[in-house]
Amino acid sequence: MDFKTAGLIMIFPTILVALHITWLHRKEVTELYHNLAVVAWICANTTWMIGEFFYNDTLRPIATVFFTIGLLLVAIYYLIVRPSLRKKLD
Repeated sequence: MDFKTAGLIMIFPTILVALHITWLHRKEVTELYHNLAVVAWICANTTWMIGEFFYNDTLRPIATVFFTIGLLLVAIYYLIVRPSLRKKLD
C-alpha cells in the first residue's frame, strides 16, 4: 500500500492531538510522563514513515532516538518518579 499523501496529511493532526492531550493532563504526573512518551513514539513512527517513503529507509536511526526517548520517559516514571510519589504518601 502506498498512502504517502494520506500518511503525510495525518502527521500534523496526530501530533497536535497528542500534544493537546499532554497539555490537558500536564498536572497529573502519571499522565504527563505517559503522554510525553506517546508523543515521542508518534514522532518516531512519523520519522520512520517519512524515511520509508522518501529516503530509502535511511531515517531509521533517527526514529530509534525518538523510540528510546519514549522508553526512557516511561522508565524514569516507573523507576524514579513513582517510587518517590509513593514514599510521600506513606
